[in-house]
Amino acid sequence: MNDFKSRLKDYAQLFKLRLSFLVVFSAAMSYLWATHRNVDPLIIWMLSIGGFFITCASNIFNQILEIDSDKFMKRTANRPLPNNRISINEAFVLAITLGLFGLLILERINYTCSVLGLIAMVTYVGIYTPMKRISPITIIPGAIAGSLPVVIGWVAATGEINRAAVILFIIQFIWQFPHTWSIAWLLNDEYSNVGIRMLPKADGKSKSSAIIIMLSTFLIIPAGLLLYMYETSGIHVAWILALSGITIWYFSYKLYRNPTDKSALGLMFSCFLYLPILLITLVIEGLL
Repeated sequence: MNDFKSRLKDYAQLFKLRLSFLVVFSAAMSYLWATHRNVDPLIIWMLSIGGFFITCASNIFNQILEIDSDKFMKRTANRPLPNNRISINEAFVLAITLGLFGLLILERINYTCSVLGLIAMVTYVGIYTPMKRISPITIIPGAIAGSLPVVIGWVAATGEINRAAVILFIIQFIWQFPHTWSIAWLLNDEYSNVGIRMLPKADGKSKSSAIIIMLSTFLIIPAGLLLYMYETSGIHVAWILALSGITIWYFSYKLYRNPTDKSALGLMFSCFLYLPILLITLVIEGLL
């Protein structure tokens, strides 16, 4: 029994369950907003399972590619691949299997969902992951891959990519920057030791990095207002998103004024709250 529990724990680490569930949550909430109460239980289950499989596959491929650096970071050294609890061959076969099944499930919803899922996986694994050692510009493909689930959820409901889907993508794309950079700030020392470059400036945890984070974070405020400007949500949603955006920007401003790990932690937690607030608010509005 203990061996079985240990094995389950290893797979949970390999799948990065918290990240995978966040991706599924984003896609499912986008679907619920787009349907306006006309929910098809089969579609949302297929969307959730297919999205989960693709995300898990992407996370496994990511860890296979980063196994050498993971061995030398305290945060990742005990993962099942660098710790040899799961072999690379087993992980590779599992990733291929999950990825293919995930794409096939999304294809049963519609072809566009499957294509978007493939783009997200290829972007995350083939561009974002290797670029982490080359340039901080890697955040752009990473943000694209991380923002496609809300579009997939919308397309699962409507069968098309329209203005609302694009705006939702833009909001989450901008959100990815403070979210990723706040985490990268906290992990910068470990990242630097293995040659990973994530913060916007080469000097790492500096005033210059903090000002870029602050300026990029400001964009989330007008981005949140696009939904109201283009009549895809009401004024109450606009106020909630504006206040939430101002809150995130305030924490990014605190990081600029006082570039410390404590300030970065505040920004990270404010980012964690923003996305659920955005999606839950949109769904609630759609139900009223």
